[in-house]
Amino acid sequence: MTRCQVPAFLIHQIQEELDKDEEEMMVFLCRDLAPDLATADLKEVLVALNEREKLTPVGLSELLYRVKRFDLLRRILNTEKATVEAHLARSLRLIPDYRVLMVEINENLEKDEVSSLGFLLRDYAPRMKMAKDKSFLALIIDLEKLNLVAPNQLDLIENCFQSIHRIDLIRKIQKYKHEASVSSVHSQPVYVNALQASLPNLNLIDPPYHSGIQNENIEKLQNGSSLTLGAAEPLHMSIEESGSVPHKVSDDSYRMQSQPLGICLIIDCIGNDTDVLEKTFRGLGYDVHCHRYLNMNSMNQKLLEVARWQKHKYCDSFVCILVSRGNSQSIFCTDHTFSGFPLEQIKKYFTADSCPGLLGKPKLFFIQSYVVPENEQEYTSLSEVDGNAENISSKVTIPQAADIFWSHCKVDVSKLERSSTSSSYYLRCLAELLHNPYKRKRCILAIHMELNKKVYDGNMTVDPSQQYSLLLQHTLRKKLFFPT
Repeated sequence: MTRCQVPAFLIHQIQEELDKDEEEMMVFLCRDLAPDLATADLKEVLVALNEREKLTPVGLSELLYRVKRFDLLRRILNTEKATVEAHLARSLRLIPDYRVLMVEINENLEKDEVSSLGFLLRDYAPRMKMAKDKSFLALIIDLEKLNLVAPNQLDLIENCFQSIHRIDLIRKIQKYKHEASVSSVHSQPVYVNALQASLPNLNLIDPPYHSGIQNENIEKLQNGSSLTLGAAEPLHMSIEESGSVPHKVSDDSYRMQSQPLGICLIIDCIGNDTDVLEKTFRGLGYDVHCHRYLNMNSMNQKLLEVARWQKHKYCDSFVCILVSRGNSQSIFCTDHTFSGFPLEQIKKYFTADSCPGLLGKPKLFFIQSYVVPENEQEYTSLSEVDGNAENISSKVTIPQAADIFWSHCKVDVSKLERSSTSSSYYLRCLAELLHNPYKRKRCILAIHMELNKKVYDGNMTVDPSQQYSLLLQHTLRKKLFFPT
């Protein structure tokens, strides 16, 4: 055995730990290194590469890194993710970037999307065999055999991604192709994936497609290879261990990919919730604008100003959060007279006729009202009707226009009198749910359902006069997912 080879027990141990999908990804990644082993399983491929002196411990660690088995890097190969990243930045990589790109795309596709791609490809390759559960990587291999897809030939899958509304994957391919235009080897296109493209001052060159690794480069890799690569400076760019990606754009979900994601307007006339809300929505990618202690006139002017901003047309959504004393249909801001500012009017400022930049885009409103009893109001709003609060609230039908999400929470103003600095339990729970990336994998309606549960569970532990009442109304036409 030469010094560069990998012990057989390591290959066996790693193969035993991988599931079927991970094995498929590894075989796909190695496809250009051993084109004569196209139908072999993972263990056969790794053994063959090892015998041909193309596999080193460092190369094996790259393979585990590419399939995101960081636990096996640490437990079996005794190395860290950052160490592998440092090696990838400073040395020749084993795997061509085209293969890496296809594996990254494969991880971001759902089964139904792969089925849709298979159906669409019938127009281009009617003779291609279509198994029911064929994976994306298997589709790519079939297309490679028909010479329809290659590292410098990706227009076909771009067109298919356009048809299934996966614009995020098209952008990934376009970035990959853009890097090809600035570098070449012997007039052959060279492709650099998004990870290396983000690293400064690197000269990372892939061999041409199907040419394998040049012998002299193999020698460089093997002679300098070891699992401990020295005290390399950690890199800031890495593959996320969580595997989180922006949620796909499809016919039944809103696009939520712009940067910023949208304007988030927070008007907190009580002053206890601004900080946590600002942190939460800024973390989601919103351009957050906070205003405390506004009177009704100032709030009206601010709403009009924000509704007229041209930047809405470049954003995918809008969020408005209001915290104020009020009654069933109005908020009072900091004013001591209680004519009230109608909630209906707030919504109208951001509908498509008043704010064309938000046409067809989700508009989310979260309202926390501290309800002042009628007998404590100096005079009531002109929009008030006779009856108790519950009867009034049942007549409120705010979301009349499309794409409105209206979450209105009420609690008696005595809640503030008991603790003037306490935050809204409703808004605190909302922030916690939105802060959790696993919760954000669910659509906003599912998140709000859990918010309902938290609020009403909390009501079980307090006096009835201190309980929150939560009402959700919406006219969303699609599912809405926040980025994870």
